[in-house]
Amino acid sequence: MANFFKKNKPIHILSPMTGKIIPLEEVEDEAFSEKRLGDGIAIEITDGKVIAPFDGEITSTYKANHCVAVRSKEGIELLIHIGLETIKLKGEGFKQHVVLMQQVKQGDVILEADLEFLKDKGKSLVSPVVIANTGRVKSIEKAEGNVEKGVSTIMTVTMHKSKY
Repeated sequence: MANFFKKNKPIHILSPMTGKIIPLEEVEDEAFSEKRLGDGIAIEITDGKVIAPFDGEITSTYKANHCVAVRSKEGIELLIHIGLETIKLKGEGFKQHVVLMQQVKQGDVILEADLEFLKDKGKSLVSPVVIANTGRVKSIEKAEGNVEKGVSTIMTVTMHKSKY
């Protein structure tokens, strides 16, 4: 009888990027530090290849190619934003490898950024990774330190029980 009520298993989100975790509150962009776009972490990236952190679907892409959103099968909407104020580059220095509604597998390259170009343009390499639909999230446990894309867990998320 105990198995009748399934507990929400924690979901481990693997890092889409390699670098060092920066607490979101310390990001020098109020939209992120004040969690207006969601809660999560930021990564000061050391490698320009960005991978899908889990199997899912691309739910948002941007003309400036600096940002992408991917939804997991559990319903987590993860916004991956490369650098700060990089929208102003209008796509220069970025290559998007995905299209809207595309199915992706964990580890697929979804974006690429030319880090030297971003640095030359004076852009921060601090890259927020936030859960945009935090209303569905019961708790987020955030990692610290250095992370490797596809290897390190950056967040462990517990979702609210589904009403369906």
